[in-house]
Amino acid sequence: MKPDEKERARRWLAEEGITGDGGWTDPDGRPITANEIAHECAMAMLEDPGLDGAGRLELAFGLLDLLDDYWVTCEMRFAVLNGKVPRAVLWDGYRRRLERDAEPAAITYSLWVDWFEDRGTVAEAFAEVLAGTPGEHRLRHVLECSGPVPWELKLPVLRDAAADPALRDSVFRALRAAYHDFYGDLVPEEALAMLEGLGLPPGTEHLDALRTVLAAGHRNHYRSPAAWGEASASSRDGSLDP
Repeated sequence: MKPDEKERARRWLAEEGITGDGGWTDPDGRPITANEIAHECAMAMLEDPGLDGAGRLELAFGLLDLLDDYWVTCEMRFAVLNGKVPRAVLWDGYRRRLERDAEPAAITYSLWVDWFEDRGTVAEAFAEVLAGTPGEHRLRHVLECSGPVPWELKLPVLRDAAADPALRDSVFRALRAAYHDFYGDLVPEEALAMLEGLGLPPGTEHLDALRTVLAAGHRNHYRSPAAWGEASASSRDGSLDP
């Protein structure tokens, strides 16, 4: 986070009569929620005539840091796709926040449901958030919301991550999401081989069920909705090999 982004956003809100930090009040002194502020102010920030495109987006990132509200990312996405603000600034802001240990929940949610589920933007988004030399935190956050990313795009990243013991749990979560997400994507045989190579301890939650559905050739929970329940029941009954 650039040092002044959050403070600039706070000052901008104060000029509009919105004050507080966590407990916010509107110009009339009434309580106002973070989501209400996001809906009222994010677009206005991104259209501020006193700033250039990069400055508007940086201000919006400051608002995101203050509020941690998903709607701010929606307005940023609209502005980027409409050519009102520079894409490079958006991805730089995403990468910096993904390097944090604590998950930047609004950002990972926006990647998952907006950028990664959209076949028109997924290739750009996945490449951009992993550009440069991503640290462990960034890799972990991106992998765990990568369910909708096409298998051929994420496979090389998953393979590299699977070789790092610190990331194997995140690879497992990525494979599980690729199976369970509505738009999740995987190739069962390749996903199963990767899963078996992780060396996860017996008894890992959902490991046996995921192994079973992949071995049966299922690509996605929503294409075979009964398969997961049957695999989970068999695992609980002890009828699956550990």
